[in-house]
Amino acid sequence: MSFTPFFALARRDIRLFFLDRRAVLMSFLAPILIGSFFGYIFGGSPKDEPASKIEVAAVNQDTTGISGKIVSSLTSESAFHVKPMSADEARTAVRSGKITVALVIPPGFADRAVGAFLRGFGQPQIQLLYDPSHGPELQMVRGILTQHVIEVVSREAFSGTDSAKYLDEAMREVNAAPVMDPAERTAIRRLLTDIGGLNQQQRGSLQSPMRAGFTMPYSVKEEAITARAGTPYNGMAHAFAGMAVQFILFMGIDAGLVVLAQRQTGLWKRLQAAPISRFTVIASRAFSAAGISALILTVVFGFARAVFNVRVEGSFPGFLGVCLAFSLMTAAFGLLVAVLGKTPEATRGMAILITLLLVMLGGSWIPAFLFPAWLQKLSFMVPTRWAVDGLEGMLWRGLGWDAAVGPILALLGFALLFGAIAIWRFRWETE
Repeated sequence: MSFTPFFALARRDIRLFFLDRRAVLMSFLAPILIGSFFGYIFGGSPKDEPASKIEVAAVNQDTTGISGKIVSSLTSESAFHVKPMSADEARTAVRSGKITVALVIPPGFADRAVGAFLRGFGQPQIQLLYDPSHGPELQMVRGILTQHVIEVVSREAFSGTDSAKYLDEAMREVNAAPVMDPAERTAIRRLLTDIGGLNQQQRGSLQSPMRAGFTMPYSVKEEAITARAGTPYNGMAHAFAGMAVQFILFMGIDAGLVVLAQRQTGLWKRLQAAPISRFTVIASRAFSAAGISALILTVVFGFARAVFNVRVEGSFPGFLGVCLAFSLMTAAFGLLVAVLGKTPEATRGMAILITLLLVMLGGSWIPAFLFPAWLQKLSFMVPTRWAVDGLEGMLWRGLGWDAAVGPILALLGFALLFGAIAIWRFRWETE
């Protein structure tokens, strides 16, 4: 193969790419802007500054201080933005989407809650009004609300200013219960008496070492695990990996459609008359497309490094290997579009649909671990899954070269498959 026509054809393709302002804009600027947006939304903000707090409305229809303490305790939660509202205001705010969850504390809640805590029945209800599009947030509010209610109510039952009143009421209800096992009645009486004695002892002590009331019996120490100790998670890494994969594939489509248009106009037929082999024509096109893909990856991840501190925490050769393998796969994908398509107009829509499916299944939009189990396994049948996993492994996960080998081989395998089909189906003219 003569390298003079090979590089001449490759230079021509690269020059044509940069003459198309739309292609340059879509290939370079689009992944940077969209990657920045998705990265910020899905984890780009610092851990101590939540990107978005849950908007919670507190409707306190109870006049006692206990309910006020519950609302005040919820306000201290860093994940919540609590707003006091009336019942009508809260319902309207949830309906309009301005509030995610509204909790409604009914009248008489405190007395009934403390009494139910001591005797085990007659629990009052807190109503939760929620936006049905925010199911996970509802579960989070419910869990945290349970913790705060138990802490406040148990504290008031054991050592609050009205604890003696609650204990006396509970004792009267136990004595007046018409149907109760004698042994159970005796045990409950003894428990209430002991709680009263403990309450009096704590009131008489100037410095009680115990904090009355139930609290969480454990604390949590969080540690993010990555392959390299101390490697921080950067949510921007996944966003830029996914968007780079998506728009490089779009570039591959454009490259294939350009070839298809050239073949339709008879340019390839004229090249056939020149002393240029079919392999030279296809290989030069693949070389130029792979070079442009590698350039886009360099610019996109260079921007991510400079602006969002997205580092290659793992093997740098592994990162380069994944980028190169994906670039070759994209070039082969573009050639496949060119040789299998009939006309640019008819091929564009189908190629874009296939690309969007590849991007979706590859985890470019949302992480693949959110997929159902069967879909996670199926996604390994598309090259984009290997590309995204390989890039993430070399970026924030801090994995070594051995973790890059699998994605590299898979991407090269797809490149060989697409390239073989392209060479097999190659025609100098449209059929």
